[in-house]
Amino acid sequence: MSQTVTGLFDSYADADRAVRELEAAGVAHDRISVVASNAGGEHGGADYAAHDDRADHAREDAGKGAGAGAVVGGAGGLLAGLGLLAIPGLGPVVAAGWLASTAVGALVGGAVGAAAGGLVGALTKEGVPEEDAHVYAEGVRRGGALVTARVEDGEAAAAAPILRGDQAVDLQARRASYAEEGWTGFEPDAPPFTPDEVAAERRRYAPEAAR
Repeated sequence: MSQTVTGLFDSYADADRAVRELEAAGVAHDRISVVASNAGGEHGGADYAAHDDRADHAREDAGKGAGAGAVVGGAGGLLAGLGLLAIPGLGPVVAAGWLASTAVGALVGGAVGAAAGGLVGALTKEGVPEEDAHVYAEGVRRGGALVTARVEDGEAAAAAPILRGDQAVDLQARRASYAEEGWTGFEPDAPPFTPDEVAAERRRYAPEAAR
């Protein structure tokens, strides 16, 4: 029997490390997915979302379960297939894997509005509690990176510590932090964070020594 294990990370580097550790632990890359903010343009151009032709290409490729071209990291496995996508509500992201494909599938055919909440819907479909799915989506919107793996029961003992370890976001603490600002849930129609807002958010949660 399979289950879904998910982890939110404040930095792409930590998410990258988690993906590699999952693959090293024997989780096949076609059962891992990553969706990470690219609001700052770290992975291929901050002005990506402004280029309609590239966004159209991303929509077409999303329907095929692909990205808009390999843009970052990795000699093989999942990380070699990361592609640029522009998702309303989340803004520009790099994404790969089954969850990413499900979340952006509604982009095909011009149904852009439906894709805005696609990440929450894709997560809940996989058994993630809705209140957690909202925090995960909000975390990506604010500059984070989400790693999700479909694992068999026998693999969960190895996968869970990777995605819920010291480098991962404490979901309950993060929900409480968002709530202190008046946040009640992910809003697909809310504007995505700007690069400056993402940078400020990352500084807010960075370890003291890294600020």
